[in-house]
Amino acid sequence: MEIKPFEEKIWLSTPTMHGKEIEYVNEAYTTNWMSTVGENINNVEALIAEKVGCEYSVALASGTSSLHLSVKLAGEKLYGIPKAGEGALRGHKVFCSDVTFSATVNPICYEGGEPVFIDTEYDTWNMDPVALEKAFEIYPDVRLVVLVHLYGVPGKIDEIKAICDKHNALIIEDAAESLGASYKGVQTGKFGNYGAISFNGNKIITGSSGGMFLTNSKADAEKVRKWSTQSREAASWYQHEEIGYNYRMSNVIAGVVRGQIPYLEEHIAQKKAIYDRYKEGFKGLPVTMNPFDSENSEPNYWLSCILIDKDAMCRQVRGETDALYISEEGKSCPTEILDALATINAEGRPVWKPMHSQPIFRANDFITANGSGRAKTNAYIDGAFSDVGTDIFNRGLCLPSDNKMTPEQQDVIIAVIRNCFGK
Repeated sequence: MEIKPFEEKIWLSTPTMHGKEIEYVNEAYTTNWMSTVGENINNVEALIAEKVGCEYSVALASGTSSLHLSVKLAGEKLYGIPKAGEGALRGHKVFCSDVTFSATVNPICYEGGEPVFIDTEYDTWNMDPVALEKAFEIYPDVRLVVLVHLYGVPGKIDEIKAICDKHNALIIEDAAESLGASYKGVQTGKFGNYGAISFNGNKIITGSSGGMFLTNSKADAEKVRKWSTQSREAASWYQHEEIGYNYRMSNVIAGVVRGQIPYLEEHIAQKKAIYDRYKEGFKGLPVTMNPFDSENSEPNYWLSCILIDKDAMCRQVRGETDALYISEEGKSCPTEILDALATINAEGRPVWKPMHSQPIFRANDFITANGSGRAKTNAYIDGAFSDVGTDIFNRGLCLPSDNKMTPEQQDVIIAVIRNCFGK
């Protein structure tokens, strides 16, 4: 196959518009409902609640704002209303998935909490229930867990819920990447006490921005709705009795999301086809696709990723912002593959760097299945990193997964990756 750079860049994941979106945006414009109230918002909240199967949803400005208000709500429920100027978690520890984007963790810090990172497991690349149980043995007073479904793959929900129930801990479900994914027939975002969805521009459906808070509690939904509109009280003047936020979704953004929702299943099918084509195209290579529990879960296939076999890794070293590698015949590494994709005008990305390795969080505790991992963080022992998350970060990468990519374009990408291994 002759390999030439693509004339137009193949992106990791971009919005796919269908035409209905602009009709709802125009409706907001022509009716002059351009702010944070309107039919689009009402419709989106109802559609998402129905899609996920929860009782209430609140449309917010981003997935991050949804997580923040989830954390604030959980903190006040667990520890009481804070004093002015203090966060709702006020120095309390919170268990959090380690391999994720920083937006999962930052809201804990907004509310004065201390994230404790829980290592990953290889079966789904999500929070390890064994490490979570170990964390509760070390910190039995913790009452809040923030769980992520990485790249649209549900975590080990039954095990994690059982552990949290045993220790009387609330769960916040970061389903930002997993809208439409299910576990035992139930949609992600419904398993926790609170759930959060993202409609960021790269998600499986998008509003360019926006997010959704999910709950089965009417009182909690009303509290979040109030907080998100600057905590205005029910008075004819502007009355404020607690801190509020400008977190409400606009009716314009909601118009885009409203037009996207009917296409969720279509987008998932397209993403699944991409995953399956990669899996078939990589046969014979020393790589595996990002895994999931095929008996109990159905991912939304948001991003297709690969993990290179340990003995097929060429030498690679990463600093804080740069990476180097040495090519070896029959071997490769994420940095080499990403460089090769860039030469054909295609975008891939490394797997999320574990939070415990981030400079801002290196002083935070980190728990593995063997107990506290802080003393040996990133240690390279017997050919492998001592924690699962760092090992996946070292050997894994996210592939171009845009659902507008043609099979012919994907064949070129597959060929480029095969060439990296001399295949």
